Amino acid sequence: MKMHAEGEFIVKIVPQSEERNIPLFGRMTIDKEFKGDLTGTSQGQMLSAGTAVPNSAGYVAIEKVTGTLQGRKGSFVLQHHAIMNKGEPSLSITVIPDSGTDELMSISGKLDIIRKEGKHYYQFDYSLAD
Repeated sequence: MKMHAEGEFIVKIVPQSEERNIPLFGRMTIDKEFKGDLTGTSQGQMLSAGTAVPNSAGYVAIEKVTGTLQGRKGSFVLQHHAIMNKGEPSLSITVIPDSGTDELMSISGKLDIIRKEGKHYYQFDYSLAD
């Protein structure tokens, strides 16, 4: 059954120090608090790379979400893949297959992030097997 969830989230991204510094590369932790149809928290890791060209970069991230999604409790893992090509963004965030637990065991789907007036919002199209 296909479902839709949406709401707001607060994100805290913290750069991590590296013993080995690689120019233009970054590693960060991600902590989020979700409100709306999804209530809960997430923790993750992000790797990023900038370029010598302004407004071109990329990142990948893995994020574990734990909470309640429209009344169902559990957790699942999201995989992020993002590219910025001279200011043109492309972002894909997908549930990793078989990462769901408890009442979200069979979850699959795609999450979109919307930034508006300095706030972060999500729209999550997902399915759960009956």
